Formats: sequence, C-alpha cells, structure tokens
Amino acid sequence: MNFANELINWYQKNKRSLPWRNTKKPYKIWLSEIILQQTRVDQGKSYYLKFEKEFPTVSSLAKADEQKVLNMWQGLGYYSRARNLKKAADQVISDFNGVFPTDYKKLLKLKGVGKYTAAAVASFSKNERVPVVDGNVYRVISRYLNIDEPINTPKSYKIFSEAALELMENCRPDEFNQAIMEFGALHCTPTNPKCNECPLSYNCTALALNIVKDLPVKKKKSKVKERFFNFIITNNSSGFAIEKRDQKGIWQNLYQFPMIETSNHKHEFSELKKLIETDDRFENHKVRQVTQIGSDRKHLLSHQRIWARFYEVEFDEETNNQKKLVRTKSLEHYPIPRLIERFVEEEAPHYLK
Repeated sequence: MNFANELINWYQKNKRSLPWRNTKKPYKIWLSEIILQQTRVDQGKSYYLKFEKEFPTVSSLAKADEQKVLNMWQGLGYYSRARNLKKAADQVISDFNGVFPTDYKKLLKLKGVGKYTAAAVASFSKNERVPVVDGNVYRVISRYLNIDEPINTPKSYKIFSEAALELMENCRPDEFNQAIMEFGALHCTPTNPKCNECPLSYNCTALALNIVKDLPVKKKKSKVKERFFNFIITNNSSGFAIEKRDQKGIWQNLYQFPMIETSNHKHEFSELKKLIETDDRFENHKVRQVTQIGSDRKHLLSHQRIWARFYEVEFDEETNNQKKLVRTKSLEHYPIPRLIERFVEEEAPHYLK
C-alpha cells in the first residue's frame, strides 16, 4: 500500500470528530481555519461554535461591527486575524457578490488568506487538487522523505508543497489533506512520535537513519524584542480611563488602560510620577499617590516579550480628558488584550470587576 492510501486508512480509523469537518460550506471551513491559526484545536473549537452561531453566514459577519468581532475574539490573541476576518467578509460581499469563493486563486485575494488557508478551503469544499502545507505537514514530509530544508525559509513552501502533491497521487485531495494534517497532529508529533506503531514506518527515511528527532529543521529565529509597559489605572466619579490602540502593531483597535512605555523597569516611582504628570492625557495634573498592583507580568508574543506593570494612580484633582481617553465603569463591551483580561480576572481593584 502506498503513502497516501496508508495515510487515509489511518485517518479513517483515528480522526477526531470536529464540527468543521461536517460541512462542505467554504465560509465555515474558512472560519475554522482562521480561528485555528496559532490556536490549539481544543481552544479553537469553542470559538468556532460561538462565531458560527453569531455569524451563520458571511453576510452576517460583514454586517457586524468590528468592535463586536474583536470582543468575541478576545482571548485568542493575534488580533490581526479578527480584523482580517471582518475585512475578508466585506470583500466577499463587495467583490464576489456575497458568494464565498472556492477557487484557490480567488481565495488568495481575500484579506488574511495565505496559501495554506486557500488550499484548505479549496480542497475541503470542492476537492481542488492543491496540497495544504502547515506545521504538521512540514513535519510528516520532512521525516518521511528526509528533507532538511529549513521550514521557515522562503523557498521551503514550494519544496514541501511539490512533495505533498506528488505523495497525494490519485486520491481525493480533501481526504489526503485532512489525513496528513491529522497524522502530524496526533501521531507524527514534534516530540515522542509513535514510530513503533506507525503505518508508514517501513518506508520512513528519518526512522531508517535514526534522525526523526532532528527533523524538521528550523532556521534560527531573530532575537525577541523586549518591551516594558506601564499601565495607569485611575478612578473617579465618572469611572476609570481606557484608551484605544489606533496605531499599527500589536493589539490594534483593542482597548487598554492608558499606557506609558519605557526602555526598562528600573525607574523609581518618582520618575514614573513625572512621566505621568507631563503626559497631556492626564491634563498635567499633580499625582498624589502611585501604587503598583501585584507583581510584574510577562506576556509572550511571537517576536516580542512584554513586561507589564499596573499602577493605581491618584491625582490631586479629577482628570476627564475626553480627547484622548474614554471614561467607563465597565470593560464588558470593550475588546481588550488577554494580558489585561488576565490582570482584571486575577488582581484588579474592585471597581474594575
């Protein structure tokens, strides 16, 4: 039995029951793929069901306010995915007359849709003969064929997609693509792969050469950037202050407590007090007291490590700068980063609960 047949046979016996596998509708397949980017299946499943219920069609998603989409996305991270989700839905309405595309090349025109997502939607919804290449597929193929090209280089996608297409042979693209991804997720795992009970072991080059643990190869990543955030929490009769992150970068269009970024966290309270008093968001009011809430918090992103401190700040007089800050008595209707959500859940002052 060849690679594809062995793989599909394994898949039929071992596949997980997942809600997005029960449909051929391209919109729902696309929705699941966007949610599952950078997200574990067990976490993404609940979000998929929530989005599917709230936005059962692409038109209902297109009609939604971006802030509502971001609010529902809260906790998943990588918020550009949520913004692109909304933009792509708008594109389907404006560019495709509301009909979600199933053609690989047309799918690539949608915001936030790359080669992997386009291949997944095209193959799963209409059996277009295009291979999916994600982390699981890279791992399976690199081991089976002993390909040592680093998987995070520009040319790796072409090498591995051509290999996947050849291995696909004459079987159904949707079955093959689902099978190879599931095989990588459950069987040919990054650590402790089940080589002793592998249906492909008889022809696996990495196993024969005893180099399974060495594949796939990754090019060393660039240095992670360290950032130091100081969040300022104020409270008065009109509530506490928050601000919208309008600038590009992390957490775009999400809300946070007013934040002052510093080059490190070695400053004294007197230095922070001066930074706050000279910040026009606080109307140049004098600070009466600064109190750090809890300990430093670390938040990891793909290329950044954020060190966050939260301070409760009392001013000599009330600050109500409506030009730059928003006053609210509840965060319920505002999309916020997971870092702030966890802080509020764990150790925020009572008035933030």
